[in-house]
Amino acid sequence: MSNLTVIRPKKTFGLRDLREVWQYKELLYFFTWRDFKVRYKQTAVGVLWAVFQPFMTMVVFTIFFGSLLKVPSDGIPYPIFVYTGLLFWHFFSTALSETSNVLVANQAIITKVYFPRLILPLSAVATKLVDFLIAAVILVGMMFYYGYTPHLSGLFILPLLILISFMAAVGGGLFLAAINVKYRDVRYALPFFIQLLLFITPVIYPASIAGKYSWILAMNPMTGVIQTARAALLGATPINWILVADSFVACAVLLVIGVVYFKKVERYFADVI
Repeated sequence: MSNLTVIRPKKTFGLRDLREVWQYKELLYFFTWRDFKVRYKQTAVGVLWAVFQPFMTMVVFTIFFGSLLKVPSDGIPYPIFVYTGLLFWHFFSTALSETSNVLVANQAIITKVYFPRLILPLSAVATKLVDFLIAAVILVGMMFYYGYTPHLSGLFILPLLILISFMAAVGGGLFLAAINVKYRDVRYALPFFIQLLLFITPVIYPASIAGKYSWILAMNPMTGVIQTARAALLGATPINWILVADSFVACAVLLVIGVVYFKKVERYFADVI
């Protein structure tokens, strides 16, 4: 008589899930490295594509918004002003988009092999984090070119800003990925939503331009990240620690919501995907 072992995911998230993700850390590394290699395989410039998109977007924004429309930039040269915002925005938006589709893209693996499903969204965001670090080299070069030297305290806050962006991408991505398994409308609605969100995030303009309506921008967690990055690296404005705290709390809440919902519906992934 043979023994039958049935593996069922739990409905809630706990320490056991964290231990399980840690046990499968090699798989996390494998998925991250696989996605990174596949993305730039058989390309002429390779990883330079991670730099090309934010850099060319910066050039276009500089021509139209900086030179033609004369959008203010808090006394900072517009190219480095907008690139600092684009760097964090590009990481968040591409990670969110990639994570929302990661379960559907890996349906062949999900329906055949058991592993912690959280590994897939985490690997998708980790891949975009590598792209972020590569693109950050351009920002370093621009800071040298324009003569900006960040304070040591400013450098210490950068890991916190990356963490906040990471939490926002993972939390929102988990929620959307779980919905996308059953309702494929996400792949059509999300790009439009991201385009709209760009214009209510102070990427191409300073938050101060909103005046008395700046509180609306403050509701967007990425506002605190981008403003603080400019304050820390470029000295555009003093660091608003209240805004940083608000962004951290908002992204932490989003992460909790995303994880809870993901774990709640995880058991149905293999059946409906």
